[in-house]
Amino acid sequence: MMTLQEIEQNVHSKKWRLENLYYIKDVKGQEIKFKPNWAQSRFNKDAHSRNIILKARQLGLTTFACIDALDDCLFKKNFKAGIIAHVKEDAHEFFEDKIQFAYDRLPEEIRAANPATTDKAGKLAFANGSSIRVSTSFRSGTLQRLHVSEFGKICAQYPKKAKEIITGALNAVHTGMRVDIESTAEGRLGKFYELCTEAENLQLSGGKLTDEDFKFWFFSWFQHPEYRLDPHGVQITKEMQDYFAKVEAETGITLEPEQKAWYVKRYAVLGDDMKQEFPSTPAEAFEQTIQGAYFSSQFQKIRKEGRICRVPVQGGVSVDTYWDLGMNDVMAIWFVQVIGRECRLVDYYENSGEGLEFYARVLQEKRVERDFFYGTHYGPHDLEVRELGTGISRIKRAGQLGIDFQVVPRVGQKSDSIEAARNALSLCWFDDEHCSLGIQRLEGYRKKFNDVLGTYSSQPLHDICSNGADAFQQLAMACPLFSGRGRGFKSRPIKKVSRRGWT
Repeated sequence: MMTLQEIEQNVHSKKWRLENLYYIKDVKGQEIKFKPNWAQSRFNKDAHSRNIILKARQLGLTTFACIDALDDCLFKKNFKAGIIAHVKEDAHEFFEDKIQFAYDRLPEEIRAANPATTDKAGKLAFANGSSIRVSTSFRSGTLQRLHVSEFGKICAQYPKKAKEIITGALNAVHTGMRVDIESTAEGRLGKFYELCTEAENLQLSGGKLTDEDFKFWFFSWFQHPEYRLDPHGVQITKEMQDYFAKVEAETGITLEPEQKAWYVKRYAVLGDDMKQEFPSTPAEAFEQTIQGAYFSSQFQKIRKEGRICRVPVQGGVSVDTYWDLGMNDVMAIWFVQVIGRECRLVDYYENSGEGLEFYARVLQEKRVERDFFYGTHYGPHDLEVRELGTGISRIKRAGQLGIDFQVVPRVGQKSDSIEAARNALSLCWFDDEHCSLGIQRLEGYRKKFNDVLGTYSSQPLHDICSNGADAFQQLAMACPLFSGRGRGFKSRPIKKVSRRGWT
């Protein structure tokens, strides 16, 4: 118990307050005095006005955010703090077990000097005009501090909510005020991935941080002092030895036997999810595809086998194209060469809001720039739809522009074309440079998330990834190399480029 004299002598020091005033529940549910751990201390020492945090699990950064924001509200007048949780259950837990719990155990003198009222909406309002609230979103009001927990999962499961956080809650915090966004990774898709990539690139380039820029933070598993285990009796396979050697070469650190033993035992439980939950590097963190993704296991195998690499265009071999056509939606095109039993995806292109004339020019430009010699252009069944105004079908209009399409018949069930795509991926090689966006689209193609049931439905989510994935499904259904052969698709004899264009 602290004396009143001790409190009065030190209460103006935020560092002292954070190390002496607050109580939390530890991992065993026991009440203990809050002491910032290694990750919390490192972050608190060098935090910027805006921070994007990619991390391993169980570092306590959300706990620190709750305590630190509560302290701001207690000792600053008219200070508004907001904390956004992934789901309602987390929001309730953050408020009850972290914020309310810590406030109720403050010295009586502190609480009496700044009494608080609470409401059912997860908010503490103080006599000094300050308040702290925990919710799953913020639609209005002005904040001096905002913390977003598990933003990667929000982006993956609730893309509309993620957009609302960026356009609404983030804009409620004025320039120079504090914003922290933290999460484990959830695949190479969504705003969390984009913010991390942009912030990391700025950091690597040595660029100057402004108040509008996010500072990039990464906390790996091997930095945690408790992630260790007695190595006696722990068998390390050749695969694990190779992995540890790779990590050491990439990071410049030396892993100790106790760290390797801990990782091996945890990997035995989590498997491939280990890289997502306990990453060694930022790039590794985003290797894991997102939950509900249709092609997650296929791309894990593709990456393991090194089939995303430099794929040169083979001279003398035709380049076939596979399209998904939208009107005002995204238009997606895969450029493919089939050589033996290999399907080589050498390029990917997408755009939106353009007519067929525009894409005819894109084909021509790629023919010149990349020395493409076109074979067959495959398009979806809706090519035969007549355009409003002209009354001409899109397939006829494409033919007038020199794009002679083979139409891929519509399948009975969407699940059939998705399954065909899964099978096709076993023979695919992707050019890492020219197909990088297309790879993101395939890895991000996922099922709809049912907010009510909290599970993924059997239907695909129609978002920015849909068109690229649908174009690939045209490939899986039509390419003679795959199950599409025998469905009436016959490759036409390759013709030389004529003056009017190509065939």
